[in-house]
Amino acid sequence: MFFDDERSARLRPQILTEVVSQYLNDSERAAFYGLPESTRIRERAKIVSRENLKIGEHCWIGEGAVLDASGGLEIGEHTSIGLNTLIFTHSSWLANMTLQNHSGSDLIERKPVKIGKGCFIGGLVVIMAGVSIGDFATVQPNSVVAKDVPARSLVAGNPARVFQRYDEEYIQSEVERVRAENTRRRALSDDPSGWGSPPGDFGG
Repeated sequence: MFFDDERSARLRPQILTEVVSQYLNDSERAAFYGLPESTRIRERAKIVSRENLKIGEHCWIGEGAVLDASGGLEIGEHTSIGLNTLIFTHSSWLANMTLQNHSGSDLIERKPVKIGKGCFIGGLVVIMAGVSIGDFATVQPNSVVAKDVPARSLVAGNPARVFQRYDEEYIQSEVERVRAENTRRRALSDDPSGWGSPPGDFGG
């Protein structure tokens, strides 16, 4: 049974878009949603109010992530959003508290979220409305981010708090370490032509 009302007519195109997108690969899905060519979005990810989403190049959105852009959402280039992560830019809390949680309630509050460039947002993270996350920040899995996150910091927990800060020198030392280890592992691998680190136990 289908309802023939204004709300149903407004929601149905988004529902059909999500159904069609499940038959696409991550790059095709990004193009289907009108995202940058280099961005990839995995299956079952959902974007609410796509017109209010601003996203940079080379971003990755994991399976089952929900990007609520109804209040405005900005994601910088080269940022990854982990699987089943929830980003909220609106809240119905006051509507619930006053028993006015009906469609079209004027007690829905919206605040924009900004996530910087080069961020790593782990899986199963919740980011609350109004939060800003600085460039090159890391949010560990299962964290709840309820306040701003400084640039070049690692946060974790519920509520998330800063556990580590890092500078460009530290990142470059990690780049050198990982590239050297991957080169060593590829030299020992049966398939040295792959990218990144080949699977298997190559000892230390």
